[in-house]
Amino acid sequence: MGEVELSCLAYAKMFLHASQFPRCSVNGLLLSSSPAEGAVCITDCVPLLHSHLSLAPITQLALTQVDVWCAQTQQRIVGYYQANACVSDSSPTPCALKIAEKIFEQCNNAVLLMIDGEKMFPGCRVPPIVMYERKDARWALKDKHTIMLRQWEETCSVVNQLFSSGDQALLVDFDSHLDDITKDWTNPKLNAKIMELVSPANGNV
Repeated sequence: MGEVELSCLAYAKMFLHASQFPRCSVNGLLLSSSPAEGAVCITDCVPLLHSHLSLAPITQLALTQVDVWCAQTQQRIVGYYQANACVSDSSPTPCALKIAEKIFEQCNNAVLLMIDGEKMFPGCRVPPIVMYERKDARWALKDKHTIMLRQWEETCSVVNQLFSSGDQALLVDFDSHLDDITKDWTNPKLNAKIMELVSPANGNV
């Protein structure tokens, strides 16, 4: 697999999801609106669960609904992310590997992204992520030099502004939607807020 590019929008939502539920494991799906050929451009993400990550029926329901929504919005599922409840543990769990494998069946350049809780702090010099790719029938660590998060300093600034404004409260994951179906897991309000903060001049969305 070649390069993987992670947008500010996708990273910010993952960061806020993990921050909103700091004592829980959280997970979600990575989306792309770019063509299937070439580098994987992760343009957005859908936060899924903050409890019972291994509960198969809820995960399957979420995958199905996101798949339908992606078809309607010209997007596709290209990966999976997870933050473990234990901040010192950024290794994939059996649940993470199982869901990533399911995504790989539909997308042969799918990625598995684990959030490194120990590096999740303001001003972190490198993205607090550990990425895996499917290689030789197993999930192996991806070369850091092939992972791109453009304008990292600006992305950090956007995330810090969101965090200091308490905007993690705007984030709705699929779990919260199941508790209250009036809450929209596609997060239009939060997406708009992030897009406002991102400079349109650099295209880092």
